[in-house]
Amino acid sequence: MRKIVAIVLLLSMAVLTGMAYAEEIKMVGTVSKIEMAADKKSANVLLKDVKSGAEVTIVVVDELTLDKFNDKRIVDGDEIRCRYDNESGKNVSKIFKKTAGC
Repeated sequence: MRKIVAIVLLLSMAVLTGMAYAEEIKMVGTVSKIEMAADKKSANVLLKDVKSGAEVTIVVVDELTLDKFNDKRIVDGDEIRCRYDNESGKNVSKIFKKTAGC
């Protein structure tokens, strides 16, 4: 009986920890459009995936990347290497930088 309880507990912990983490996705794409928010504390960036050609909207909130948008160091047409989490239906950027370096 103890073995069954232990197995059930282990399985339930594995399921719960798997659900707690958002899926991290890596992508290389070309910037199609950058839309800064009015308060300049976030931006929606439309990227076209190099491999599949699919368009993905990424929400960028980190100050370093937002400064690069404002300084025009990242503009439409630049190739970007990006990692993002798919949190509650929004693709929130974790890493967002040019493939050639910046």
